[in-house]
Amino acid sequence: YQIAEAAASGADTVLLIVATTPFNVLQELINFARSTGIEPLVEVHALVELDVAISAGAKVIGVNNRNLHTFQMDLVQTEKVAEELTKRGLTFHHDDCLKEDGDKPQLSVCALSGMSSAHDVDRYRNVGVGMCLIGESLMRATDAGVAIKGLCLDPKDYAASQSVSGGAYTGGTKIIKICGLTNPKDALVACRAGANLLGVIFAEKSKRKVSVEQARDIVDAVRKFGERSDRMEVRMNASNKDTPLSALVAKSRALELAARRPLVVGVFQNQSFDFIKEMVDKCGLDLVQLHGSEGMEAANSSNFGVPALRVVDIELGSDGTEEEKKDRSSMDTAAAILSKVTSDPIAILLDTSIKGDKHGGGGTGKTFDWTIAESIQNMGLPVIIAGGLTPDNIGEAVGNVRPFGIDVAGGVEAGPGVKDVDKL
Repeated sequence: YQIAEAAASGADTVLLIVATTPFNVLQELINFARSTGIEPLVEVHALVELDVAISAGAKVIGVNNRNLHTFQMDLVQTEKVAEELTKRGLTFHHDDCLKEDGDKPQLSVCALSGMSSAHDVDRYRNVGVGMCLIGESLMRATDAGVAIKGLCLDPKDYAASQSVSGGAYTGGTKIIKICGLTNPKDALVACRAGANLLGVIFAEKSKRKVSVEQARDIVDAVRKFGERSDRMEVRMNASNKDTPLSALVAKSRALELAARRPLVVGVFQNQSFDFIKEMVDKCGLDLVQLHGSEGMEAANSSNFGVPALRVVDIELGSDGTEEEKKDRSSMDTAAAILSKVTSDPIAILLDTSIKGDKHGGGGTGKTFDWTIAESIQNMGLPVIIAGGLTPDNIGEAVGNVRPFGIDVAGGVEAGPGVKDVDKL
């Protein structure tokens, strides 16, 4: 009777969930819906549920990326179902629906749950998925019309939005990193506040250095918050033919996409690759950050099994004044930095260092000349900035410089390794 009421009210479809519906009832409901002129959307998650849906006669299959038993989200699930349908020789590719001649697809596939951006839409479009069900992100949007336009439903719009033409980076701040975390409680506060990256420090000199157990506890808490049980895969599509600049632009976009659910970054400084890889494996880190004199090439993901952020130090004199300013302009400094970047890191992070510090930069509590970051971004490279950021100056940094990302540690602390909730 509910389907009959839906049809009488003008509904175009109804949702039938395999996980909660016995096979004989599912088959009966599919047939009854069709008798009223409605083609039902039949929801599956696991591949075994796909078997049930197909056997019951479903023609429109929705893949819920959320496991209804554990409530964990996995955007790969829709791709797994698409791959399985292809293996079985079942046609579903959306582009085939638009052809005037030839056989039409046997099925239609809809991705359900977890999508909020044009990247998500294009991701599923590329595997033949014809529909995406997007609800929460539109409900939260201040302007639903603008949010829908931002999904780039037309592939031409998406292609135009992703053009890497060498122009200035003008996308604004996409990444917020809270570093120096030492306990799960503070990590969860950062997650709830909207942080994308959570930094745990393994550098020997740091007052915020964590043990394996502390890092593991933080990773577990962040994974639970993000409804995942494993390391987040960062899909980097940079080509070997790309220049370092275009590769880093593409990788920055990949980081932005992956970090919509918070990721844990291990921060290292002049430590061996073997030690870093051991910490990645033992603690379950999603990314690493190299903060010493390791070199650009050290940030290649093949060294650790996960992508790496590469820190570039902006040196201050021992008196805390801008060392670079004595010899050259911010544009010259920016050009010098760009000339040394490689395509190895996933992103570049600019931080303050003090001249003569043998340990490397970081933890100075001092800002550098942000026009250097501005100049680098005007040359096309998105950058993350760190060093001396606090609630008092963060508005100026984000509003005026508009960096790709910001990294805050001591500026939101009540004491070393302990966050101040209000500041955060």
